[in-house]
Amino acid sequence: MQTPNRNKGTKLKVMYALKNKVQLIGNLGNAPEVKTFESGKKKASFRMATTEIYRNAKGEKVKETQWHNLIMWGKLAELAEKYLTVGKEVAIEGKLINRSYDDKDGNKKFVTEIQVNELLLLGAKSEA
Repeated sequence: MQTPNRNKGTKLKVMYALKNKVQLIGNLGNAPEVKTFESGKKKASFRMATTEIYRNAKGEKVKETQWHNLIMWGKLAELAEKYLTVGKEVAIEGKLINRSYDDKDGNKKFVTEIQVNELLLLGAKSEA
């Protein structure tokens, strides 16, 4: 006699919630570029670096840095404008967004960004 999997529904709900979720801790590569639209809504764009340090098969220390494009809207964009500076360490949570556009020469360009919905300022408190 088989026993039913009582956790099946719970696992499914958890996996659905994790469908498109990104969590990163890193440092800002540039100050946020903030645009204010006619409606008054703000959008902040910036790059963030994440660095991984490990030892390879030869025992040598290897440092790899990945760069991520981030965007924030509304209140988060306002916070970014006010508090984020180059080198600032932050933790973010968001989702991946893929889009494309045509450049000035008519070539199709593809962009992957992280649309941030949560921001946590890390590191030492700056003097203001």
